[in-house]
Amino acid sequence: PALVAAAGAALFLLAVPTLPASADPYETVTVDPGGRIAEDGTVILSGTYRCTGGTGPVFVSSSVAQRSTSVRHGIGGTVAVCDGVEHAWENTGKPTPGALEPGAAHVEATLMELSPQGGLPLPRFHAAGQRDITLTKG
Repeated sequence: PALVAAAGAALFLLAVPTLPASADPYETVTVDPGGRIAEDGTVILSGTYRCTGGTGPVFVSSSVAQRSTSVRHGIGGTVAVCDGVEHAWENTGKPTPGALEPGAAHVEATLMELSPQGGLPLPRFHAAGQRDITLTKG
């Protein structure tokens, strides 16, 4: 779990809102229309992804914004399996207490690979998706 959380944080820092022209249109990431805030403040986001190939580890990262689109909160990271089949993803994270509340929010999800390039793992973006959602308590 600690490795996944660290990878999710790293992915959030590396995420960009647009994809390079080389992204495969068959590769997708979606965001479900609802997310949850647990009693302890943990945020749960979910959706689906599909990717192919890959020479390094691939992750689904997600972030959420509320009230201000310039302040985003990274919500976990999920290891992805790039076999061409659609899979579900679910990320959890615990932002600063009181940072998020039930109601409208905007989520961005990114499907990104850490691809070895000259000995260094560099980000290769497979897909990105975003959606306005509703966060609920529970």
